[in-house]
Amino acid sequence: MSDEQTGDAGATGGTSSPEGAIGGWAHMGGDHLRLFALRGATTAGENTEEAIIGATSELVQEVLARNELGPEGLVSCIFTSTPDLDAQFPAVAARLLGLDRVPLLCAQEIAVSGSLARTIRILLHYYAPVGHKPAHVYLREATVLRTDLSAAQ
Repeated sequence: MSDEQTGDAGATGGTSSPEGAIGGWAHMGGDHLRLFALRGATTAGENTEEAIIGATSELVQEVLARNELGPEGLVSCIFTSTPDLDAQFPAVAARLLGLDRVPLLCAQEIAVSGSLARTIRILLHYYAPVGHKPAHVYLREATVLRTDLSAAQ
């Protein structure tokens, strides 16, 4: 069963929730909010600091824009990159964009033979109104990772 069918698009409880949050739900100032998670990916043209920062910046900006998010609603963000990208941490791009109060983590993707090269992935946890539909973002060569979302790219 998919996350959409169960209505579980990443809701979890935890200690990083806004005041009044219980089990992934929050009530703040009359707005009912829910904890969501969304995915995205892009590719860097080469293994340089500039290419990694540029591709990651584009991805983060597009994720925030398509989901109408600002830093205040973000809970945490995990970036991964394929082993062929080691010139810079993708999280540096998020810091440069002003996400200085959001916990960020970088990790290396497992090396799978034949997988897409120079790929940066994002897993973002955030609060949004209950009826929100997460817009996953796949850019550049990474659109092949989620062909089911190609109409939204």
